Amino acid sequence: MKGLYCQQNGGSGDVVKFLIQETNLPSCLKSHQVKVQVKACALSPVDTKILDDLKLSRDLIPVGREISGVVLQVGPKVTFFQPDDKVVGILPLDAELSGLCDVVLIHEHHLVPKPEKVGWVEAAGTIRDGLRAYTALHSLGRVATGHTLLVLDGATPFGMITIQVAHYHGVKVLATALSLQDQQLLEQLRPSVGAQEPVIARVIGVWDGKVDLVEACMEETGGLGVDIIIDSGVRLYEEEPTGQHMLPHKHDLISVLGVGGHWVTTECSLQLDPPDSHSLFLRGASLSFLNEEVWGASRSSQGKYLHILREVVEKLSTGTLRLQLDEPVPFYEATVSMEMVQARHVRKRLVVQL
Repeated sequence: MKGLYCQQNGGSGDVVKFLIQETNLPSCLKSHQVKVQVKACALSPVDTKILDDLKLSRDLIPVGREISGVVLQVGPKVTFFQPDDKVVGILPLDAELSGLCDVVLIHEHHLVPKPEKVGWVEAAGTIRDGLRAYTALHSLGRVATGHTLLVLDGATPFGMITIQVAHYHGVKVLATALSLQDQQLLEQLRPSVGAQEPVIARVIGVWDGKVDLVEACMEETGGLGVDIIIDSGVRLYEEEPTGQHMLPHKHDLISVLGVGGHWVTTECSLQLDPPDSHSLFLRGASLSFLNEEVWGASRSSQGKYLHILREVVEKLSTGTLRLQLDEPVPFYEATVSMEMVQARHVRKRLVVQL
């Protein structure tokens, strides 16, 4: 059985290569394990830093964790699933098998049933971004009807799902676009059910040098600032390397945050100077770090984790959530596709169909 694996080049950080490797499936199931025949697996960048931090790094790191498939066999103590059930889930960080293997073993508490109306590719391609969106909005941002949300780089898969979840819950959404194409895509976003008004109240085209993010947000909120900010990267200094010039500066984000607001950041190395902290203090605002991997850190949160996964696939089934997916990738193109994903050269979610 073959799978896709990541190999670090001499332990040199993010310099990695991907290769197809033969692997063996354990002969017996543990008590709560489920054997799943994989139908589709989404490709997401491998975070070698978090694996090193958690002492989970190894010579060959399995690639592909978001899977959908059919249950073949269940362990003796499995209660949630039976053979022939259709499921979708996310392999844990310490998984030994690649999600691109024909068959994987996974604990039953990492899976949820896949609705009939949701396709294999759609389920695998949306489950992780849905988990991140619900974590950012509900667990960290404490979103509520009537809030104003600013989503940075809204045309990414994560941004699109976050926008749709927020709109469903009655939130006024502002989003930034990094190109004219992204701006057109976001402005045309409409709900699949109900009134066909735009999902986004205003798309802020930061690609246009004449547009000021702070002014646009203050204009939309009457000078009060936004309730929640979800970023996709932040400029820490005035001078940044090429390619980061359209990222918002941390001072700008703090400036548009309203009283009692929440800033949810994906920037793991974010550093705040004393004036930044004082500005947050004056607003009574909070800063949270978005790391969806923490759901696997505590068994007490397992119920919440499964509830979010079920909520994501339910919203997919009803058409509330729709993701811009690229064409399914065949297995023989998985290595090249993963290199593009790791280098962040693709904007849409890539899914390998087995």
